[in-house]
Amino acid sequence: METRKVQVTGGSTYTVSLPKTWAIDNDISSGATVEIYAEDDMLLVTPQRETDHQEGHLDVSTLEDEQLTRAVLTMYVSGFDIIRLEAGRITTAQRRAIRSAIQGLIGVEVVEESADCVVVQDLLDSSELSIVNAVTRMRLIATSMLEDAIHALVENDDERAIDVVERDDDVDRLWLVVSRIFRATLRSPRAAESLGVSREDCFDYHSSARQLERVADHAVKISQLARKLGDVPEDVADALLELHADTATILEKSLDALFADDSAEATDLSHDALESVLDIDEHTRTIDDMLRELDPVQAQSLGLILDSLSRSADYGGNIAETALQKAAPRP
Repeated sequence: METRKVQVTGGSTYTVSLPKTWAIDNDISSGATVEIYAEDDMLLVTPQRETDHQEGHLDVSTLEDEQLTRAVLTMYVSGFDIIRLEAGRITTAQRRAIRSAIQGLIGVEVVEESADCVVVQDLLDSSELSIVNAVTRMRLIATSMLEDAIHALVENDDERAIDVVERDDDVDRLWLVVSRIFRATLRSPRAAESLGVSREDCFDYHSSARQLERVADHAVKISQLARKLGDVPEDVADALLELHADTATILEKSLDALFADDSAEATDLSHDALESVLDIDEHTRTIDDMLRELDPVQAQSLGLILDSLSRSADYGGNIAETALQKAAPRP
């Protein structure tokens, strides 16, 4: 940390000198323009960027299949708008992996191809991105997936189970968008300013989106098990439906608290949700005792489903804790 004394020039202008080392490292010289952002009691100073597009280069010569797919996703989440994937010769398998990766991204397309290079670009206007809208959309999809997964189980509906599995791709795409936006706000005050959301709030939305992504994963797990199971005993099915109703209530209260504008309302909803999470454990033990009377193979699968519902309730509790922190007074 360095300190500087504030001086007054011209009788009304406050001036502060820039640290020389920082200026040199960022190519700031006399006459250069810097960007200044006000954030509560802080001023953030950054070099002025000549372009809003960030271009990244990646040598993919040694990358194949999942490694290449993950590399593209990582570059996207890191904030690159244009990604140049280069090699001595890009193979057909590599091109397939690249296309597989961008199919899981929103607004990203291949804009240039040659024997040794593939260029992908995010064509979505950054001003149209909203972390609040993305998390809201994740909420709708993840909670409906969990509900449909349980009904697919108790109604022995394979088509409904398959639909749940397919919708998980939508949640994953939105999760990557949220991660990209969040990382952008950490890097640049300009990104936070354009969003109209503080960086602290972005952190809270990012944390909650992670919990929703996990809820969706458990909905997929339940659906996959449902397709392997036959009819579920009526008493167990009714108990699982009740447990899901309690879990859904926890998730709804937690998410309502997260998006609440009134801190008192957010606090009350969060406490209600967290108290309900404690009741889930007792409910889970009751169903677990019922499963002991079943065939061991069926009991094992239903036990995994029971665990997924219990974990989903816990994820709702995590969101409630985040909402409490978001509503708390700030030092």
